[in-house]
Amino acid sequence: MGLYDQYLTARVRRHDADPPSHVAVVITERDLLEQGAYETLESFFQWAFDYGAERITVYVSVLDSGAVPTLERELENVRAPRSIAVRGPDDLTPADAPIQISIGLGGKHEFAEAVRAVAEDVEAGTVSAADIDESEIESRLVFPTDPDLVIKTGAERLSDFMIWQSVYSELYFTDVNWRDFRKRDYLRAIFDYKNRQRRFGR
Repeated sequence: MGLYDQYLTARVRRHDADPPSHVAVVITERDLLEQGAYETLESFFQWAFDYGAERITVYVSVLDSGAVPTLERELENVRAPRSIAVRGPDDLTPADAPIQISIGLGGKHEFAEAVRAVAEDVEAGTVSAADIDESEIESRLVFPTDPDLVIKTGAERLSDFMIWQSVYSELYFTDVNWRDFRKRDYLRAIFDYKNRQRRFGR
């Protein structure tokens, strides 16, 4: 570890604020085509858990649907310190694992499917329309846990990422591309998060 990384580590460790419990990162399929991209992902998992995260979500934005099977295969085999749940765009099974990976599942589609499921239950009589609240929607989402911190590399846009879950998340944008993302970049994101006053929409 270089001197600058040691300096950042010390500042993050000394800060009194709690680290993010749930960290999400938004990348693209093109990012994963770069040499070393999966090694960066493996390192990212370790950094997040080393600095207090209990859950990680990775959202992979996909333009070419034909790339999904390859991405699923590669991401299911990535080395990780904890268990992984990978969900493709057609797999709406709720993901419950310390590391959750979404491949091409748009936030609008996920939300629409959750609302559809609630409507079907109302029609079947198992749920009363008067009793529908946020928890009813959340219970039907593929990724039901809200990230504390969302990191987007390379550009300042979220690419249809978890539109329900990220509404109160702290967003951190960096112009560093995924292939160049290093531990110091992650530490900067954590330090920035710790210096914020979270408002949760208030």
